Amino acid sequence: MGALHTFIDDRLAAGRGWFSRDEAVASGIAVSALSPALTRAVAKGKLVSPRHGFYLIVRPEHRAAGAADPAEWIDPLLKHQGLGYRVSLLTAAAHHGSSHQAAMVFQVVAPRQLRDLTLGAHRLKFIYQEPETFAACNDASFVEAIKTPAGFAVVAGVELTLLDCARYMHRAGGLGSVAQIAKDLGACADPRRLARAAAHYEGAVVRRLGYLIEQAGHTRQALALRAYAESARHFAALDPAVKPLVPALAEASRRDATWKLALNEAIEVQS
Repeated sequence: MGALHTFIDDRLAAGRGWFSRDEAVASGIAVSALSPALTRAVAKGKLVSPRHGFYLIVRPEHRAAGAADPAEWIDPLLKHQGLGYRVSLLTAAAHHGSSHQAAMVFQVVAPRQLRDLTLGAHRLKFIYQEPETFAACNDASFVEAIKTPAGFAVVAGVELTLLDCARYMHRAGGLGSVAQIAKDLGACADPRRLARAAAHYEGAVVRRLGYLIEQAGHTRQALALRAYAESARHFAALDPAVKPLVPALAEASRRDATWKLALNEAIEVQS
């Protein structure tokens, strides 16, 4: 590959397993030679391009999987696209120690609608959050920067992970999965930080999470969310995915007056 081969070796020597097309051009590679060289490298499986103009270098130990773990390159990829992000939901829950969550996808919250990605064995799912809300939630006090072999990745803190899972319940495996995460991680949440982060989420979301945390026995964390239930005017379904076939059946659901929730689905968690 000539100049491109040398450029790739230099990137790997610097601990960077990725590059943009612009960086390759800036290194002195002629534009006329770059395009065919990139095409050949991709065809040979030595490079993979998750987004236009951005390339991952596939090291030999990652060829079977198709690419390195997404935690190693999600940060430079989203920076290439000019976007903030946070790794969250099931991926963050597993990171924080929810041992029951063997996430098969790498889930990322971003302030723009993004196409999901499949790279070899890796599947990346992007969850959209309205930009203003995203900016408030991605405050440094609510996220963590975790070290990876290639740098850092931004991951939702425990409190934000719990709220994201409750907000995007269908993307987090449903009610039972979120209840399990609340049980596993609830005790690790800082009550004050949880209450502050909850201010950026819908009331029904916070009430569902408060109920699940309380059912798991994490009293201090549940009490931190109680004010959001006290101001609620209407009952919401515990599981928003369950819709009664007959509207009148909604009135027959058991209700929790504290959290103002219609208990329309049973909760099952592992001990």
